[in-house]
Amino acid sequence: MNMKSFHLYATALILITLEASIRSCQAQIPDVRTNRVHHKALVIDTHTDTPMKLIKGDFDPAERHEAPESRVDFPRLREGDVDAVFFAIFTNQCERIPENYAQAYEMAGSMLDSTLAAVKRNGKTVTIAASVNEITEAAKNNKSAICLGMENGFPLAKDITRIKEFYNRGVRYITLCHSYNNDICDSSTDPKGAENNGLSSFGKEVVAEMNRMGMIVDVSHISDKSFYDVLAVSKAPVIASHSSVRSLCDHPRNLSDDMIRALAAKDGVIQICILGAYIVPEDTTSVNYLKNKELRIKYHDFQYKNDEERKAAWSEWDSIEKQYPPDLPSIAQAVDHIDHVVKLAGVDHVGIGSDFDGGGGLSDCTSVADYPRITAELVKRGYSQKDIAKIWGGNFLRVFREVEKTAKRL
Repeated sequence: MNMKSFHLYATALILITLEASIRSCQAQIPDVRTNRVHHKALVIDTHTDTPMKLIKGDFDPAERHEAPESRVDFPRLREGDVDAVFFAIFTNQCERIPENYAQAYEMAGSMLDSTLAAVKRNGKTVTIAASVNEITEAAKNNKSAICLGMENGFPLAKDITRIKEFYNRGVRYITLCHSYNNDICDSSTDPKGAENNGLSSFGKEVVAEMNRMGMIVDVSHISDKSFYDVLAVSKAPVIASHSSVRSLCDHPRNLSDDMIRALAAKDGVIQICILGAYIVPEDTTSVNYLKNKELRIKYHDFQYKNDEERKAAWSEWDSIEKQYPPDLPSIAQAVDHIDHVVKLAGVDHVGIGSDFDGGGGLSDCTSVADYPRITAELVKRGYSQKDIAKIWGGNFLRVFREVEKTAKRL
């Protein structure tokens, strides 16, 4: 190589290096902005099933875990800059007989005890929060707020006084039913169809008492008729703590466009659920789907006979998720649901409820530590810092605040 060729080569190399450097700097700009926007938002996830992990006895939320073993723990809450998360006290719907009512009530109590004990052991990083003020105060103190919800009103056992009892233990919302009808209302997925023609007479009492106590009514899982009955009865706005958009993914668990408009008209909020089957239609030919179908049949559609059977089913479900992981949708596909709600009802009526540790998860958002990636997608689509703050927590807090005000008026 002669000197002239060498100088041309060196100049070209410098230009290529400079261009790469400029591109690198440009690529970092969205990351810096995303981190700033994410940090300024009060980030709230309104539904995780982590308490199920706590009662297994071998799960320590103070330790960092990996998916799919768990998608929520205290270290990853900090990694994801999560200000508040609702731990759902979940109980399966079983035959409505005294023994099963008692077992559900006992299990709910066990999950509450385990959650409260875990938070108490880790008071430097997390704290229990049972009000809007306690959530915002926790954020000021750089702690993640652990809030309590109840998924399925089965543990109430037709005893209206238990609403106050659970409220006094910190529970701030009840998902009225789960996959099957119960004493409160009809479910969106019970294969037997409607039983109560929507909200039962007891269900109307439940909604009224929740309004009186300052407990948020959660319409996820309930049938369409039950949903409209709740809107007609409730004196406070309600939430869907973990539901997505039916017109984008035709699943009865999701809300139709008319339901989303009706929810918004009552100043409520739909918290988009990032469980794959509610984001895109499920692949019914996948090994994961077929194995889980076998599991469902083996355990009588998860109508457990006893606690040992429940623990065995949970363990086998975990094993399937590890050995045959599902083909999950992306953050972009989940944010399509947020876009749809915004176009349909406005940015004031949408949020996020992951359903982590209960089936939730995306290909590029496997735990709460990945939440800045959702913010990055929102930034990419042109959402303002103000609107992102609404989506991540502001809209939910508005509803929670109004529920608290309604209770004071009643």
